[in-house]
Amino acid sequence: MRGLAGFGMAILLVPVLGLAVPPAEAVVVANWLGLLIGLVGLKKILGASERSAFVISGLAVAATPLGVWLLAVTDPALARLLIALIALGSFVLVLLPKKPEHHVPGTVETGATGITSGILTGFAGMPGPPVVPYYLRRMIAPELARASMMTIFMATSIAGVASALALGVATWREPVLASVLFPAVLLGNWLGHLAFGKVSDAAWRTFTGGVLGLAAAAALWRLLQA
Repeated sequence: MRGLAGFGMAILLVPVLGLAVPPAEAVVVANWLGLLIGLVGLKKILGASERSAFVISGLAVAATPLGVWLLAVTDPALARLLIALIALGSFVLVLLPKKPEHHVPGTVETGATGITSGILTGFAGMPGPPVVPYYLRRMIAPELARASMMTIFMATSIAGVASALALGVATWREPVLASVLFPAVLLGNWLGHLAFGKVSDAAWRTFTGGVLGLAAAAALWRLLQA
């Protein structure tokens, strides 16, 4: 998902992983993985990003500790439900129609995207739900959108790990689990990167939206059956 679309790794990972480990642990693991995979091709990504990505990144980093605090004080069962619902909402956002060709996001839209992304990074390990429509609903090159999103996700991953450590939410378990999962993430990222640019916009939007929707629906179904 990340290699193909530039987003979706945490949206897929956190709801499913959160069924096996506490939600806070799943979120921190996702942020560790985002940090590790974000280092792959970082220089190229930064150079290909839109200027707005750096503004959104700064705001998201500042808002991330609030999300971590909210996660720490939320009941685990409620946190699992909210995380699954956030992931399900991401599925809907991916499939929304694009905005007019000359649409340029204003200060309010950009600011809201950054702050919301930071809060969701800390609470759900998912900076993507507000960031994805910000870029994908605009008539811009897929390469520009993908690089901009990856830049933001790298920044939010660093903020998520640092905030969890500072607020005492993180433990030694998360980097160990992230290290175990990282080879599979690296392989998937490589395979997705190979496919990037070789499929139509409609095809990859349908594929990524479908995978996100199935993963979120499965996690929500498991929670409702518990």
